[in-house]
Amino acid sequence: MSKMEDLLKQKEEIESAIQAEFIRERDAATMGDAAAEYNLGVMYHQGQGVKINYPEALRFFKLSASKTFSEAQFKLGLMFENGQGVTAADEEALSWYKLAAEQGHVEAHLNSGVIYERLKGAKQDYAQAMRSYKFSAEHGNTDAKFHIGCMYENHHGVEQDYAEAVRWFRQASELGHTEAYFRLGVIYSDGLEVKQDYAEAIRCYRLAAAQGHAGAQVNLGLMYDNGEGVSQSYSEAMRYYKVAALRGNADAQSKVGIMFSNGKGVKQDDAEALRWYKLAAAQDHAAALSNLGFMYEHGRGVEADDRQALMWFNKAAKKGDLNAAKIRDMIEARLAAQERPKGAK
Repeated sequence: MSKMEDLLKQKEEIESAIQAEFIRERDAATMGDAAAEYNLGVMYHQGQGVKINYPEALRFFKLSASKTFSEAQFKLGLMFENGQGVTAADEEALSWYKLAAEQGHVEAHLNSGVIYERLKGAKQDYAQAMRSYKFSAEHGNTDAKFHIGCMYENHHGVEQDYAEAVRWFRQASELGHTEAYFRLGVIYSDGLEVKQDYAEAIRCYRLAAAQGHAGAQVNLGLMYDNGEGVSQSYSEAMRYYKVAALRGNADAQSKVGIMFSNGKGVKQDDAEALRWYKLAAAQDHAAALSNLGFMYEHGRGVEADDRQALMWFNKAAKKGDLNAAKIRDMIEARLAAQERPKGAK
């Protein structure tokens, strides 16, 4: 038997086993078994032994949840929160999360906290969000520790306290939480109510960047670009910008464009600069929109075209770029003067 035939046989055996499991769970579910109803919901939800069918998953989760099966209640919360087979509805999701949380479901406490924090108006409840996060954190949930840090950082229901934010971010980061490393990097880089520490910021950014965090990669690029805590190195800056840019990060794409435009860390290349600016501009990045306006106004990497320049500067102005608005107005006046008949005032 060839290796390919062996793999195909293994695949058939796995599919057959999953199909048999589906039949067993279906039969048990018809007898009203809550765990079987839940498992059948999971199989419909994930397409195991059957095609993905959210309405059926929802039906079986509800049957199981009606018997106070906490995992089914949690899954219903997820489906309503993410709009799977139903219209997304935070309040409906919260009602299911609360039922699961009442039975001590750690992730349900976490997700309840997230919803309490983001609800609008009178329904928003930072105090309840903090209680939910703390329950989850006390039971070892890493995301909950990160969210508590964010509440202290962002003044959500508590006095803004960067030292306390750092404490919680450290707990989360020690468990490998990527975003916690990034937030620590920002706090130490900017010296937000802690002593500015570029070395610690770089350490945290590097740990986050190694896990693919594009924001950390961009910020490392900036530190090498500006020589903050490291010897200035445009080539290293470009390396970090490029990694994040290839992941689709608009800030990084704009920075790569600037590096090509100015010939920093790479051979000067207006055509490449234009290409990267356009990628960032496709995501409505204000600086890239303005830089495209500059390129078209001055014929950098493209034939000079005031109307194209006007379009890009106008888009940047709508994003709040005041300098772009001034240049837009100047180009408009210039075009109007060119179109005015000779001798007209």
